[in-house]
Amino acid sequence: MAEEKTTPKVLEEQVDTQATATAEETTKKANYISPAQENPEKFLEEFNWENYKEGIEPIDEGKLDEFEKLVKDNFVDTLDDQLTTGTVINITDRDAIIDINAKSEGVISLNEFRYNPDLKVGDTVDVMIDVREDAEGQLILSHRKARTIKAWERVNDAHDDGTIVNGFVKCRTKGGMIVDVFGIEAFLPGSQIDVKPIRDYDAYVGKTMEFKVVKINHEFKNVVVSHKALIEADIEEQKKEIIGQLEKGQVLEGTVKNITSYGVFVDLGGVDGLVHITDLSWSRINHPNEIVELDQKLNVVILDFDEDKTRIQLGLKQLSKHPWEALGDELKVGDTVKGKVVVIADYGAFIEVAEGVEGLIHVSEMSWSTHLRSAQDFVNVGDEVEAQILTMDKEDRKMSLGMKQLSQDPWTDITSKYPVGSRHEGIVRNFTNFGVFVELEEGIDGLIYISDLSWTKKIKHPSEFCNVGDKLEVVVLELDVEGRKLSLGHKQIEDNPWNKYEGEFAVGTKHTATISDIVDKGATIEFNEDITAFVPQRHLEKEDGSKLGKGEEAEFVIIEFNKEFKRVVASHMSLHKEEEAKIVKQAAKKASEANADKPTLGDANAELQALKDKMEGKN
Repeated sequence: MAEEKTTPKVLEEQVDTQATATAEETTKKANYISPAQENPEKFLEEFNWENYKEGIEPIDEGKLDEFEKLVKDNFVDTLDDQLTTGTVINITDRDAIIDINAKSEGVISLNEFRYNPDLKVGDTVDVMIDVREDAEGQLILSHRKARTIKAWERVNDAHDDGTIVNGFVKCRTKGGMIVDVFGIEAFLPGSQIDVKPIRDYDAYVGKTMEFKVVKINHEFKNVVVSHKALIEADIEEQKKEIIGQLEKGQVLEGTVKNITSYGVFVDLGGVDGLVHITDLSWSRINHPNEIVELDQKLNVVILDFDEDKTRIQLGLKQLSKHPWEALGDELKVGDTVKGKVVVIADYGAFIEVAEGVEGLIHVSEMSWSTHLRSAQDFVNVGDEVEAQILTMDKEDRKMSLGMKQLSQDPWTDITSKYPVGSRHEGIVRNFTNFGVFVELEEGIDGLIYISDLSWTKKIKHPSEFCNVGDKLEVVVLELDVEGRKLSLGHKQIEDNPWNKYEGEFAVGTKHTATISDIVDKGATIEFNEDITAFVPQRHLEKEDGSKLGKGEEAEFVIIEFNKEFKRVVASHMSLHKEEEAKIVKQAAKKASEANADKPTLGDANAELQALKDKMEGKN
């Protein structure tokens, strides 16, 4: 359609028309009379001064009532900290605009919806009114707070009702796991993950599982959940069924659930039983993990259980024949066997000669020595040893072994090796109050009586003379082959010095010495390292009437000498008192006569020969 062209004439007519209308309007305004001009008194009487002060144009009362009714019917009355629901009406780059049917929309940061990346316009969400109207008139909402409150309500309801909830395992923590339940971080103890011990917690991280809320601490806002409680509920019926069918001697299949130092716990399908370490194997073991491992399936036999069948004793070794029964007749007394040392005690060692078959080597059967020692001196655990079977009782399953029987008894040729009068060197092994035990070789011990240790020293206890481990030279004094006894002497390796001193310190001989000590009823003097003489109190008197003191040197005369009892008595007073001197001479004379009258060995032989000749003459 062609456009109409405006001619100058038409333009002129339009301008005239507009000008005429403007002039008429201006004239009308100039002739207008307002109500205030027309009737001033009435205008002032009806004028609304309050609206005038507020700057509000007068509005019809009916319209105001209609507007208030619309607001009441279509908008909610919002309060701070109020929980309500809203609809997403718009999503920006950073915020979500939420309509809660209030006078204005609210804004929530998208960070609060990170758990829900699929949020879209039209979704209904829970919100909490933080601030009804801020400085800019904006309604401030929070989805996070609303979600937390809702979550606590749901968690409390789940705890009270015992309902099952879903949770997301977020991460590991000390002693268990952290689980997200309705947006709340709950604690899952390691013992509540499963009915069996869990060794790999990381295998559960990132999984969504079912849980039961078992504990809530409202003061600290802590929640504890359990997955084990759900499993226990499932297996409770199985457990009752299994327990009701238990019988002694019954063989069941189970799974190794836990291993301790004293035994193995086996899961029989909801019911746990214990296999004690002694019931795992006929052989001795140090730890159950030598026989079984975790999660291993095995057959066990029921040995016993309590009346309530809550404690079940199981056995593994009972499923195989006892080694003693399978031993047969291949072993008998006198046979030599090889075995491993499995246990050591002070009294001996247990040797495993076959799997599950042990024999005891008493410490007295380890060596021919009569000097008993500990079994640890001969063997160690794990040693391979040879021994001879001494006794064997298959019914009582006992066997005694001996090691020394595999070597020659040293007492078989004792008379040729250690004849009476022969000299040897031995090692001090032990003391008694009456002597010293000396070992000449392994299995050959002899006793030195305390009186045979020294010719000159008075010894109260052998420890005064030597120490354990010292080497001593000895002379064989007596030999009892049947009684396996050997009597030794140490002082006999030297001549008796008292034979020589008998003449040197005879009664009446004079010697110079120093008072070494003042003792009860007198003093002692030492003529040499062997001879110590006693000086009675009154025999210490000097010529001027005073008495000798400790450390004084003087001359003494021997007034008594007894070789048998090793007794020597000396006197200083007798040197300057004539009467005492006579006594000493008489004592010396008597001693000389006694020696002269004492029959000698030659005299005794002569008398015996004469008696013999007399008897032969009579015949």
